[in-house]
Amino acid sequence: MSGLFITLEGPEGAGKSTNREYLAEQLRAAGLDVVLTREPGGTPLAEGIRELLLAPCDEVMHADTELLLVFAARAQHLARVIRPALERGAVVLCDRFTDATYAYQGGGRGLSVARIGALEEFVQGDLRPDLTLIFDLPVEVGLARASARGRLDRFEQEGRAFFDGVRSAYLARAGAEPQRYRIVDAAQPLVQVQRALDGLLPELLGLARG
Repeated sequence: MSGLFITLEGPEGAGKSTNREYLAEQLRAAGLDVVLTREPGGTPLAEGIRELLLAPCDEVMHADTELLLVFAARAQHLARVIRPALERGAVVLCDRFTDATYAYQGGGRGLSVARIGALEEFVQGDLRPDLTLIFDLPVEVGLARASARGRLDRFEQEGRAFFDGVRSAYLARAGAEPQRYRIVDAAQPLVQVQRALDGLLPELLGLARG
């Protein structure tokens, strides 16, 4: 595939969506074809699965059910959006991808890395992001920002221990594979976060142009 696959990761309140839009503007200004998408979701069918995953429900969702739904949405997303965009040479900016599964279902829910890894291989083959930006911030800051947005979704209603596990999993993955990850301090004011992204642009443009 000739395109560039960049994922933006982080917990609730990290500002991924806002900063994804900012990065897209900068890359498009440089003449690149940019596709914005998100997980879970990205296609009508996958967005339907997203609704199942995020909507609070009286029936407790089993952790394995959650994991399988995440990968079912991902399979559709890859087939309909991500792979076709990469094949035509586009830059794909995706709000969350499989690192989120390792963080939320692994670090948060306590599912094994081996189980997640088996599904990753089955659904993705050898496709992995070229670069992953982790928007990191203290758990209490992220939860306060999420609460300020309004009604909390099923994940946002989880307790502090869950989100401590999510953050730890993200940082552990970044530490184990530093060549693929860049950590952005998302606790800063937005203008400073975007200044940090400006500093990453030469690297992103270099990757995009091969």
